[in-house]
Amino acid sequence: MNNHIITIYKNKALINFEGQNFHGQVGIDSRIFNTLQNNNISVGIITQQAIENGVSVLVDEKDANQAVLCLDKEFKNEKNNGIVNSIFSINGLSVLDFQTNNFKEILESLQKNKIFPLLLNQINNSGKVNLVVANNQVGKTKSILENILLGTAKKVHLAIIGHGNVGGALVEQILTSTPEILKRKNIQLKVIGIANSQKMILDQFGIGKDWLNKIKSSQKESKVSTILDFVKENQLENLIVVDNTASTDFVKNYPTFAENGFDVVSSNKIFNTQSIKCYKDFREILKKNNKKYLYETNVGAGLPLIDTIKLLHLSGENITKIKGVFSGSLSYIFNNFSIRNDKFSTILQEALDKGFTEPDPREDLSGNDVARKLLILARELDLTNEFSDINIQNLIPKELQNISKSEFLNQFSKLDNHFNKIKEDLPKNHVLRFVGNLHGDLQQEKGILDVKLISVPINSALGQLKGSDSIFEIYTESYGENPIVIMGAGAGANVTARGVFGDVLRISEN
Repeated sequence: MNNHIITIYKNKALINFEGQNFHGQVGIDSRIFNTLQNNNISVGIITQQAIENGVSVLVDEKDANQAVLCLDKEFKNEKNNGIVNSIFSINGLSVLDFQTNNFKEILESLQKNKIFPLLLNQINNSGKVNLVVANNQVGKTKSILENILLGTAKKVHLAIIGHGNVGGALVEQILTSTPEILKRKNIQLKVIGIANSQKMILDQFGIGKDWLNKIKSSQKESKVSTILDFVKENQLENLIVVDNTASTDFVKNYPTFAENGFDVVSSNKIFNTQSIKCYKDFREILKKNNKKYLYETNVGAGLPLIDTIKLLHLSGENITKIKGVFSGSLSYIFNNFSIRNDKFSTILQEALDKGFTEPDPREDLSGNDVARKLLILARELDLTNEFSDINIQNLIPKELQNISKSEFLNQFSKLDNHFNKIKEDLPKNHVLRFVGNLHGDLQQEKGILDVKLISVPINSALGQLKGSDSIFEIYTESYGENPIVIMGAGAGANVTARGVFGDVLRISEN
């Protein structure tokens, strides 16, 4: 057999022996072989490595029942004496036969895709391998083997949840870039599912440019169980679910996806700001299932902030403070409001129209969005702060905090007097910035997290911020008073979608 052949034998069954003190019994293999041969049953593989204290024998599925009966008869004394506990068959199996010197990579890739062969048989040093898997995993297994052994394109299957500003931009970016990624990376991205809170579309061969029309006319109810059943039925490997919602409900499904073979990418900040118990429990589930969870866009949109902080922390660098303008929407609002003569309501409407704010701008103005981002960074430093620990200045007057979204959107003008007064009280050559500040002794269990509107000199780093840019100052023990500064676009659907796309590609390559 040469290295470029993968042979598949279908409709097989494993006859399993299990028993105490059974492993290593002299003459057992020959008795099994002779018994089956005498009953005209062809034996594929006999192995004593598949089951602790047991033996597995591969036969044709049509012979499985007869094989169990004749072996029960042959080993009647051993069963009566307790040497053999049971002899039973597992049907519906296939064997993939191939040759490789790269078995470790194959095994790792199979495990990442929740494929655990019932039998692995390596023949000495020849490189020849037999894998026995369930019939419903043959297609997925074959695709993985072909990628590793034959160099065919790695297929990565994406389920995208949420197709609003960010999600819609992401779908378009993926569909546009797929041919180039295939050419450069030998990775074939396939969007096999797109869903919103009500309905979804699914296509095992990949959804195309007409996705928006299809989802508008879809009658398929949006359910996580439907997605999981779909990928199992179609034997799809290398699965990634992408959450582009702001849903507090959908994040509850992250553990379920990880346990069913999906890596998770998210621009949704909700999960990482749940209780510290949920946060840590999910990391254990990811570790157990060998899955990744990437969320670089949770803070700073497309800026490489979370990765930088992770790297500094893992390298042992003592981070002493993280401070900055965390919100691109509030950056745009106060950068403009501080220097223009326009009313606050006018600039807020601009930010909403440009897609910088959340659909309900109170999520930004309440300070909750910045607070979540600050908490996410705190937890990257292994701090155990809860959301309730954060000191948050809510910029929304009390009478506007609890009305409906539609009512609030019609009452922007009620904000003008409040913010004009704040602006009039500014010191000379100062501007307004809405700042998050993580400080205190960050080597302890918890840090101090403050979120508030402050005035800063117009010629300071924070004061010189333009447009909707964000800025993050990372203070460390080694760098002293000179922070590491990361600054750039902090809002916008295309910027955030590009960051999400980057996380998708990082998982796809690995």
